Amino acid sequence: MLEVELKVRVPGLDPVRERLLALSAEFCGKAHEHDIYYNAPHRDFGKTDEAVRVRYTNDHAVVTYKGPKIRKFGLKAREELNFSVESGETFEKMLDRLGFTKTLEVNKWRENYRLGRASIALDQVEELGTFAEIEIITEDDRENPTPVIEKIAKDIGADGTPILESYLELVLIQRNGDR
Repeated sequence: MLEVELKVRVPGLDPVRERLLALSAEFCGKAHEHDIYYNAPHRDFGKTDEAVRVRYTNDHAVVTYKGPKIRKFGLKAREELNFSVESGETFEKMLDRLGFTKTLEVNKWRENYRLGRASIALDQVEELGTFAEIEIITEDDRENPTPVIEKIAKDIGADGTPILESYLELVLIQRNGDR
């Protein structure tokens, strides 16, 4: 499965939300997401451009592996594998016992919308500000969803410069003063 995504910084969420609703996008809920990222003992995910994350949303925990970014279709694309765990805390202990180390925690407040095949997230990210993400997941890596994603971005007023970095990378950049 390939996740193709456009992420842009937006000055505020209200105008984007209004345009989404005017397009009859389906509101799918909102939640606080607390993400804990880990690095592996056998390779440096910062160098391999991979990520392992435990995400807590309400009383639910999901583990995610993200493969290296692929510069495909002019947007960010990467393999993403997800599975739910009964206890995120127990899974974190297991990672610790296996030698994984905590890299960073990211907090965001996310509103989720659906418009056709696209998932749209409006994010308020601690330390970073407000963003819109538009993504389409495709099973066929030859399918190019970029035109659909770019049209939605334009229609909702989120057609700024694409950000290829993850929130993890953006927080690290912010803290290190690299930008």
